[in-house]
Amino acid sequence: MSVLRRVTILTRKEIELVDITPEIVRTVESSGVEDGTVFVLSLHTTTGLAVNEGLPDLEADIADFLAGLVPEERPYRHARFLHSDGQMAINAPAHLRGSMLGFEAFFPVAGGKIVKGSRQTVYFVELDGPQERTFAIHVVGEPGGGGGRD
Repeated sequence: MSVLRRVTILTRKEIELVDITPEIVRTVESSGVEDGTVFVLSLHTTTGLAVNEGLPDLEADIADFLAGLVPEERPYRHARFLHSDGQMAINAPAHLRGSMLGFEAFFPVAGGKIVKGSRQTVYFVELDGPQERTFAIHVVGEPGGGGGRD
């Protein structure tokens, strides 16, 4: 059994951590999958996914750390005219930050629920905002309703 859901959000800042845990939990619980895996994927190259403790001060620290690790003012080779886009590329830092974070997260599903630590929060990390963004939640596994294994 498989359920794929695309979720669109609007980010508000250049670098922002958006808690998407409730969307993932809802999708898993309504999927009908009893035992399996949930995969979460960002569909953009200037975003990422992160799992960490859900605290506002930690969210700000992560955003500040990413900005400091890949500063805006470096002379990036990506800062050039892109014929494919018809405009200047000015978002090399966002691409580099995204490549460091990665674009996926996955968790086991057991008993129809996501298996994660009590303090684990799944963040969609905007790195080139504000923009409309999409991520996918894919729940794969065995449906409920009996037929369990020993």
